[in-house]
Amino acid sequence: MSQMKSITPRHKQRNVGMAALALGALGVVFGDIGTSPLYSLQTLFSADGFAVKATTEDVFGVISLVFWTIMIVVTIEFVIFIMRADNDGEGGIMALIALVQTAVVKRPWVKPALVAAGLFGVALFFGDGMITPAISVMSAVSGLTVISPSAGNLVVPITLVVLTGLFVIQRFGTNLVGKLFGPVMVIWFLIIGLAGLLQLTDDASMLKALLPTYAVNFFINHFAISFIALGSIVLTITGTEALYADMGHFGRPAISRAWFLLVFPTLTLNYMGQGSLILDTPSSISNPFFLLFPDWAHIPMVILATVATVIASQAVISGAFSVAKQATRLGFMPRLKIKQTSNTEIGQVYAPAINWGLYVAVVALVVAFGSSAALASAYGIAVTGTLTIDTILFLVVVRKLWKRPLWIVWLAGIVFLTVNTLFLAANMTKLFHGGWFPVAIGVILLTLMLTWNRGRQHVTGIRAEREGSLREFLHEIQTLDPPVTTVPGTAVYLNAHRETAPMALRGAVNFNHAIHEQIVILSIETTKSPFVPDEERLTVDELGYTGDTIVHLTAKLGFKDTPDVPHLLELAVAEGLDEGIDVEHATYFLSHLDVVPGGPFEMAGWRKRIYCALSRNASSPTDYFCLPAARTITVGSQLAL
Repeated sequence: MSQMKSITPRHKQRNVGMAALALGALGVVFGDIGTSPLYSLQTLFSADGFAVKATTEDVFGVISLVFWTIMIVVTIEFVIFIMRADNDGEGGIMALIALVQTAVVKRPWVKPALVAAGLFGVALFFGDGMITPAISVMSAVSGLTVISPSAGNLVVPITLVVLTGLFVIQRFGTNLVGKLFGPVMVIWFLIIGLAGLLQLTDDASMLKALLPTYAVNFFINHFAISFIALGSIVLTITGTEALYADMGHFGRPAISRAWFLLVFPTLTLNYMGQGSLILDTPSSISNPFFLLFPDWAHIPMVILATVATVIASQAVISGAFSVAKQATRLGFMPRLKIKQTSNTEIGQVYAPAINWGLYVAVVALVVAFGSSAALASAYGIAVTGTLTIDTILFLVVVRKLWKRPLWIVWLAGIVFLTVNTLFLAANMTKLFHGGWFPVAIGVILLTLMLTWNRGRQHVTGIRAEREGSLREFLHEIQTLDPPVTTVPGTAVYLNAHRETAPMALRGAVNFNHAIHEQIVILSIETTKSPFVPDEERLTVDELGYTGDTIVHLTAKLGFKDTPDVPHLLELAVAEGLDEGIDVEHATYFLSHLDVVPGGPFEMAGWRKRIYCALSRNASSPTDYFCLPAARTITVGSQLAL
């Protein structure tokens, strides 16, 4: 009996914790896919250019395709399988890239090709971050036309006002507002599920659409129509990447439970309800989501839908900040100014450059396309492209890291890649009708990331040559005659390499013939893991220097950790760093290379100019490393790329 008392409270506590995580996941993870019913079926039945009609055969076939698309891609492929591929608990395409980089492959070109494919998926994710706020908020606001057709002229202006407010508040973070996201999305899912259920009580025949035979027959008997229809059906699975990418915040169990217990059932009910309504009233294809509700509920639903789409957009924008931070730490983007917006949640960050770049793109999309139906053409390629790349990288992880038999990889590849490539091919038919936008964004961002990565590797190599061996340099200092002068105080030199001498320190010796009494040389290494615990971050090396105190610190950070140098030094002191080193009043020295085009490096001239432009516009290392500006000195030199 006493044993029961000791176990039960912990069991209840775990259940409460899991429920809280699931509620949080509803507010962050499922906003995008949860608002897809606003526009997906409307786009499918009312779009011009192909003949999906409001007939019994077509409607049953389409609803069956929608259900089995969600079942195969979201439920089976991602929730059950791909979400098992985590990088120390973190998910998303950046986690897959990090995992693939650790794989051993025979052909040397395979890994760079896979990484490049993954980076293209990252670029498409940024395209998704531009389209999602535009199409989702515009779809919600367009519900006004159901109330009054004359309100159509107000849709774009109101959408722009809502989006402007959304991007303005990003700088304040989502810590406080985020507490409301989960309950609001619970209400959203319950209401849209109830609306579908009430419609089905009048005619439950739509339940037969759950049988896969309707999808198969529709696809076989009307291949051309159904193939093109896939381009709109894919809109029902937008946000699938978010399920995976936000796994690190909530964990796979919480996301899975929220999906199976609430999100999947209510989405299914709503789509079937819309299908039933279209059969009963074919004219409802103009806006089947809002027409599913009685007249008195239209205004409240427009308000609730707008709030839900703002939440969905918020999640995508925050995801873009997180991905940009990870890409920066892994060396695929220049330093960005990243602000931590929460004292407790490391994943809540704000990147001003990304925020306002997305805002400009979103406003341009709303004004240029003018309607959610037109934007839908641009949406599908970004979604299907990212999901296809996720699948390819996942299969590599299954084979190379998990060592699963080849027949399992082939079987999974045939099933999942067949589905993904069908959707991708169907969306490619929209390439000249808006689909070019995410492709163009993807190509541009991929070019920038690959250019930055290649140029950075070359500059890093040249810099290491200029810096020379740290131990040899320290030996030279000890043998100088006359010896170098020491000045009071502590100097902290940040250096990219643990084995080389900082250029700023060389300059102090060569030009001033003086060094500080206490010197800390700090090198930061980014691991392939998202986070590194404090107790595993620091390695101290005394370097064998017999003069004044010179120590070398190597700090290992995960690609999602914040490189806060003063905090790292505080950890070092707590772990026993020399007591004479005054971290609180230390002076920080940075070695800066001003890179200009025109050197011998084999890279196209236009790419050299791009790299130099990115280098000049990178965030200040003082801000990036959280250094006190009043005690930071930058020593610069020039390098021709």
